[in-house]
Amino acid sequence: MEFGLQFFPTVGPSEMSGQSYFEDCLELVALCDELGYRHVRTVEHYFHEYGGYSPNPLIFLTAAAARTKLARLITGAILPVFNHPLKIASEIAMVDALTGGRLETGFGRAFIPHEFERYGISLDESRARFNEGLAQITQLLEEENVTCDGQFHSFKNTTVLPRPTQSPRPQFWVATTQSEESIAAAARAGHWIMAIPLTGGVLKPLIQLYRETWKEAKHPGEGKVMLSYHVLCWPDEVEAADIARPRLNAYLKAFGDSAGDWTAGTASADYPGYDKMIAFIKSDTFDNAVERGAAWVGTPEKIIDQIRSYDEAVGHFDVASLQMNFHGLPTDITEKSARLFSEKVIPHFAD
Repeated sequence: MEFGLQFFPTVGPSEMSGQSYFEDCLELVALCDELGYRHVRTVEHYFHEYGGYSPNPLIFLTAAAARTKLARLITGAILPVFNHPLKIASEIAMVDALTGGRLETGFGRAFIPHEFERYGISLDESRARFNEGLAQITQLLEEENVTCDGQFHSFKNTTVLPRPTQSPRPQFWVATTQSEESIAAAARAGHWIMAIPLTGGVLKPLIQLYRETWKEAKHPGEGKVMLSYHVLCWPDEVEAADIARPRLNAYLKAFGDSAGDWTAGTASADYPGYDKMIAFIKSDTFDNAVERGAAWVGTPEKIIDQIRSYDEAVGHFDVASLQMNFHGLPTDITEKSARLFSEKVIPHFAD
């Protein structure tokens, strides 16, 4: 199993400036090579403390690349629905060059209603825009003199520059929650998948579907599955919970508030069941998240047991993306946690 660092801002100007937030993040990134964290990852969101400090993940990853020479740089995830494919493809190729071919590019459909509203885009166009955008970005990175006549974006005889450093392009990831259609499509296309840690009973058949579809498509290996976790690794379990509880509860509140329109009557055929999913998020707590294994908080020994139990429950996942400075957790605490996790936990899951 591989471990890396995820950065998901859930703070606003009244709590922490953008400059202070990113300085703290980059201090943690600078530890990656020493401590064995194998990727750095961040998100794309807008206009709200839930992710809003990161409207363009490629900018942060370019800064991160100067602090680590070994870690992969992963977008988690770019949202084609809000971006022109010509711009995304050009920026991906540029960052691939700047990072020496270490970029991996995750894409997601977006799901927060207020973002769609502010961009003037219908939620009901989400899947169509994602599928078209991803196909056009793929073609632009893999081919030259590209012509596309799409429903949303069209262009003729276009070659994006620079050309990708990796051949034929950076590896793609697809962010998904519980859509069998999205998971199977990602596997058929040879994309890896990134998800949130649902209960084992829900996630296990989805991972099985991904592995089986990957095999049927005759891709080498079995693909990759990345799951995201809030983590505080600490010498004392009670103290760890006391430190993490208010920060994780604040993260969950920001998540629920940002996507709360789903529980207030917003609906779309492209997002079946999102009212129930967001209602669950709005009722979720630190203690529930730890109990079901969605947050790893406690001593190294406890976290090792949590990882093994969850890995067994879902039939194995490949990559854990760790959110260690959640809701502005101070740098001295996150560094201590990152060092303890590196020393005591990672060796138990070495390749």
